[in-house]
Amino acid sequence: MKSREIQLVRRPTGLPQPDDFKIVEVELPDLGDGEVLVQNVSLTVDPYMRGRMIDRRSYVPGFQLNETLTGGAIGKVVESRHSSYREGDFVESHLGWREGYVSSERGLRKLGELQAPASAYLGVLGMPGMTAYVGLLDVGELKEGETVFVSGAAGAVGSAVGQIAKIKNCTAVGSAGSVEKVKHLVEDLGFDHAFDYHDGHLERQILAGAPQGIDVYFDNVGGDHLQAALNCMRPNGRLPLCGAISQYNATEAVPGPNNLAIAIGSQLTLKGFIVSNYNQRREDFMKDMTEWVVSGRLKYRETVFEGIESMPEAFIGLFTGANTGKMIVNLT
Repeated sequence: MKSREIQLVRRPTGLPQPDDFKIVEVELPDLGDGEVLVQNVSLTVDPYMRGRMIDRRSYVPGFQLNETLTGGAIGKVVESRHSSYREGDFVESHLGWREGYVSSERGLRKLGELQAPASAYLGVLGMPGMTAYVGLLDVGELKEGETVFVSGAAGAVGSAVGQIAKIKNCTAVGSAGSVEKVKHLVEDLGFDHAFDYHDGHLERQILAGAPQGIDVYFDNVGGDHLQAALNCMRPNGRLPLCGAISQYNATEAVPGPNNLAIAIGSQLTLKGFIVSNYNQRREDFMKDMTEWVVSGRLKYRETVFEGIESMPEAFIGLFTGANTGKMIVNLT
């Protein structure tokens, strides 16, 4: 079996470009004892991957040039010489950006009977969903009746954050990048208030939905959103710092918030977090999130590209507002 795969051939400067990537075709090895042949069916692109394209030390190793990229993937076992895996089993792996692979059990997680489409296990039932879950409930220490503001609210993480807040009987306010996304947040996902950040004065728009201030700011954007949120926090507020997508493609140093002194007098807690450090919460997350999704209490949307060759375009689209909800690449 051959597999087409995507490699990084040049480290991007600013917004990634299509020719930073190349597609190659490789011949997969013959199956050995204890191995499985997996054909990927759904792949993910995520903002954190941009940081891995920079040659620097980080919490996760960077991508190497002229090697196949990695990322979340849901695949189907098409041949097995492993006693724990049968043909037709769905598996989760980090061997994305490729059509197929041969692997031992290491690095694979069998999904069992699917409760939703396979792609959902890369989004609302996968890493982005768990990021929202632990970021809001554990890092943000959400309490019933509080007010939550989330930036990047129409993305995979942000849309889950707002809906979990509503399930926990809280007020949800979100920012997004278009009129259509704002409408989606309020009419489809049940946010109490949402606004287009292009419309100006962020602080005023936040307070329009949270006139008494906000208790939890879930930060996916950084920059001007973080500065505005600091001005709107209630005493003892919490700020889970999940991402700073406004800065990922910056070509020079970006000024930080100039109002951090507010955190002292208001006794605020700003805490960055990495979802993989909360694996002990996975069972609770899967139980709760599956129940909410299956019952319809928590909805999700996907922006879908087709074919391995579309991976670079889908990835670049994360930074140009091309997605509502999770960005997915399906393979036929």
